[in-house]
Amino acid sequence: MKINIHVPATSANLGPGFDTLGLALDLWNETIITSEKEFSVQVTGEGAGRLASGKNNLIVRAAQRLAEHAGKSLPPFHAECANQIPLSSGMGSSSAAILTGLLAGNALLENPFSREEILNLACEMEGHPDNVAPAMMGGLVVSTVEGGRVIAQKISVGMNVHVTIVLPNFYLPTKQARMALPKKVSMRNAIHNIGRTALVVEAFRSGDLILLGKVMSDKLHQPYRLRLIPGAASAMDAAKEAGASAVALSGAGPSVIAFSTGEAGVGESMKRAYEAAGVEARIFRLGVSSRGAELGSRE
Repeated sequence: MKINIHVPATSANLGPGFDTLGLALDLWNETIITSEKEFSVQVTGEGAGRLASGKNNLIVRAAQRLAEHAGKSLPPFHAECANQIPLSSGMGSSSAAILTGLLAGNALLENPFSREEILNLACEMEGHPDNVAPAMMGGLVVSTVEGGRVIAQKISVGMNVHVTIVLPNFYLPTKQARMALPKKVSMRNAIHNIGRTALVVEAFRSGDLILLGKVMSDKLHQPYRLRLIPGAASAMDAAKEAGASAVALSGAGPSVIAFSTGEAGVGESMKRAYEAAGVEARIFRLGVSSRGAELGSRE
């Protein structure tokens, strides 16, 4: 038996859409699941030599979580992972691993759960749906949780946009990025984000990059997180000076995401800004993926 699973990278928040907006990107982790006598994971690409190779790997833990939820025993498997999504990057690597494991466990147990139910399990493991929802569904996704259940709506993206992500060689734990946020926010800042979140969605839907550039500002999380990442604020400014229409932290950082009509040096400008702060950086030139997680044929 062989199960082939593809899960895309994602960028969450997109400026004002804190914990509610996410975008699937054309950068993929591919995992082949085969039957084995014990759990094992082999990783090439991103995370090779760093990720657990046995039952402590997040893919295996997610599959076990699904089996427990189904009240069934999970057969052991080998996962051969070809990873393109960098770890701790703000590009959804943990969401991709969680979905990979849940989809693998579901297939191995003969599909006891729907994709909607798998999305809910993924949200429980991740803590919020802004990455797992677009990774599962593709495209731009608006999501929230009501009564312990994920409500997610996919929005068709009407623009042909260049996405540039620059990732500094700087480790920012998600927990630290969360702890940097204020316990309370002002009504004025909340209103700032509410209106702009709706307009970010409309800009993507209608393909209006000019509108996107006007409304992709945030007052709830970016001002606090940018202080933690050397060069990130300068990288955002550099992207705009190089012609990017809109720029934001990708997820909680440390990477920065820029949207433009053409790449035209946007990535190089951001990279130089990080390097001026003493941090090496990598450039990812991507597109938006309308496809979400995919499960290949079983043999």
